[in-house]
Amino acid sequence: MEASAGLVAGSHIRNELVVIHGHEEPKPMKNSSGQVCEICGDDIGLTVDGELFVACNECGFPVCRPCYEYERREGNQLCPQCKTRYKRLKGSPRVEGDDDEEDIDDIEHEFNVDEQKKNTDIAEAMLHGKMSYGRGPDDEDNAQYPHVIAGGRSLPVSGEIPISTYGDQMMGASLHKRVHPYPSTDDLGNARWDEKKEMGWKERMDEWKMQQGNLGPEHDDSADPDMAIVDEARQPLSRKVPIASSKINPYRMVIVTRLFVLAIFLRYRILNPVHDALGLWLTSIICEIWFAFSWILDQFPKWFPIDRETYLDRLSLRYEKEGEPNMLAPVDVFVSTVDPMKEPPLVTANTVLSILAMDYPVDKISCYVSDDGASMCTFEALSETAEFARKWVPFCKKFVIEPRAPEWYFSEKVDYLKDKVQPTFVKERRAMKREYEEFKVRINAMVAKATKVPPGGWIMQDGTPWPGNNTRDHPGMIQVFLGQSGGLDVEGHELPRLVYVSREKRPGFQHHKKAGAMNALVRVSGVLTNAPFMLNLDCDHYINNSKAVREAMCFMMDPQVGKKVCYVQFPQRFDGIDRHDRYANRNTVFFDINMKGLDGIQGPVYVGTGCVFRRQALYGYEPPKGRKRPKMVTCDCCPCFGHRKKLPKHSKHGVNGGADPQGFDDDKELLKSHMNFEKKFGQSPIFVTSTLMIDGGVPPSSSPAALLKEAIHVISCGYEDKTEWGTELGWIYGSITEDILTGFKMHCRGWRSIYCMPKRPAFKGSAPINLSDRLNQVLRWALGSVEIFFSHHSPVW
Repeated sequence: MEASAGLVAGSHIRNELVVIHGHEEPKPMKNSSGQVCEICGDDIGLTVDGELFVACNECGFPVCRPCYEYERREGNQLCPQCKTRYKRLKGSPRVEGDDDEEDIDDIEHEFNVDEQKKNTDIAEAMLHGKMSYGRGPDDEDNAQYPHVIAGGRSLPVSGEIPISTYGDQMMGASLHKRVHPYPSTDDLGNARWDEKKEMGWKERMDEWKMQQGNLGPEHDDSADPDMAIVDEARQPLSRKVPIASSKINPYRMVIVTRLFVLAIFLRYRILNPVHDALGLWLTSIICEIWFAFSWILDQFPKWFPIDRETYLDRLSLRYEKEGEPNMLAPVDVFVSTVDPMKEPPLVTANTVLSILAMDYPVDKISCYVSDDGASMCTFEALSETAEFARKWVPFCKKFVIEPRAPEWYFSEKVDYLKDKVQPTFVKERRAMKREYEEFKVRINAMVAKATKVPPGGWIMQDGTPWPGNNTRDHPGMIQVFLGQSGGLDVEGHELPRLVYVSREKRPGFQHHKKAGAMNALVRVSGVLTNAPFMLNLDCDHYINNSKAVREAMCFMMDPQVGKKVCYVQFPQRFDGIDRHDRYANRNTVFFDINMKGLDGIQGPVYVGTGCVFRRQALYGYEPPKGRKRPKMVTCDCCPCFGHRKKLPKHSKHGVNGGADPQGFDDDKELLKSHMNFEKKFGQSPIFVTSTLMIDGGVPPSSSPAALLKEAIHVISCGYEDKTEWGTELGWIYGSITEDILTGFKMHCRGWRSIYCMPKRPAFKGSAPINLSDRLNQVLRWALGSVEIFFSHHSPVW
């Protein structure tokens, strides 16, 4: 998308469109085919016997042999699904703990995989203690083979036992005692076991590995770094870490004790009424029962809390292979603001700069800023931010600084020279700090100027009136500041997209505040970039950890768990909190305890910011179902399995022997389906088409001018009329806490969510600085929760 030199403004209702600029079409994501292994996505493969490889005999969870062996060697040796310990299978190396297994392994057959049975007499001799090991004193052959003395007959115990020796005694009995085929200390010099001689122990072991499908020692993972990298890339991108029982069990005991005491107290209160003040007693009983009920509901999430950890190195190994196109999924980032007087443009600018400088491929990032107040101050501040980003982004990436919001980076009281090795860092940092101070002055001048509105309204630089002079009656506006090929930094590298959006507002229409603005961003991004994932941030929440999006992708792009995850929620952290946190802005109980507990059930609630969504989940789609067994193909010739559904008479040979009208029926079905989609998503063919693209991307047949015209269309104030926006799609309307309600809607469809707490906080925001603001915030949350509980959206109903 090229950088736009002018503002695109228009109204679909009035059929107006002014200043359209072209842009390049983003490349669609490469579609990935379905795989078999639930961990790495590769084919499971076959065993040496030609059968399908089954790692876990308890639940049959599909895992390939490399993932199975890696989990036994490096992991916790448990099946990811049923948590049963993996047993050693034929052809797999032995690990610690295998000797404790009672089942039979194939150690006796490590040199001859064709021999699967032992002599019954040998088994009985072993059980009755009639077997001895070692060489016979007078047997010359004992110098070559370790032998077993069984039934008066000397038998070798290695894999070279000739089957003809046993004759008819081969009854297929299993050995319950391991007979090791390795040489004793007296046989170390034997020619049979000398690895330097032909067909020695080492050579036969290599031959056995080749028979098992391995590559031998010269291709061992430890010797081949490429194989080790491939093996590492196949591993899960995240894992669940349960809380230690020694920490959680005492708390559970306290919950049970308090529940017992509460039951006794309520029984006493109910059975002992106060007859002199019956009304007051009844009121107090109702309140006490309500508080007890709410307390019990609050304890459920705390019963099974969990932690999670991610593996960013595996994410890079899997999706950022050297010499190949980057396969990380694109992400659209949404930033919403309303009033520049209450939400300073400098704070919004820092949030945008931290997004543009995040550690993620630049062609995969698109930042959309929603100005729901249609303020010219916000528009001009964003224009200045785009210019400053040309210098700030390369500085951040060159010296790997954290955080990447300039205001908070330059105000940190830490040793900024720590781990810095480039001699030019100090000089460039001083120059960048000077540039930022000048940038702050320009932004502050815009804010000061915005306090005095001219009598005739604001005038743009080209002399035209600002379209948003009337904040309650203005057309939709879109401005592309930075694009894929039109926005380059001072070093000539590309910058992420930056798009300004202000939806249309007209009198007589319901606009639904923040929820409506977010839905407008969903539709605009679906037309212009259509990334499969979206990050939602408030204007005062900057990215504190440049790898935050990568942390979320470890869950969203994980082949094992990512397909059913609708969003990844990060905890809210705040700057500027006083030492004693007098207003409880940290919300420790909620973010560090309750949310972990909810993650152990179906997932945390959506708290309004710091959340990465799956676009398909916001579109109202249900999570993918498990694989079903294919239906049996029936035919007319077999009455046992029924008959094929017969076609109408005219469809077999056409009408009056003419052409087949089946295509006409298909067209009717396609038209009906398209009408249903328009009724659901709105009357925008390009946007409806984008909703069917699971992996994202823009329809290739659309021109840049058509895309911008359609973007103006989807943010018009009447677009959502007679659609499911706000009821089943996007952010849900009808509550002052639309964020919690939106998350509940997705959970009700079967999606699950993930709670991610990286060591370095992903996002940081501004906390309320006085008691009144804090009380208003808590009151809004409480009223919204009660409102949802008694509405038709309640999970109870």
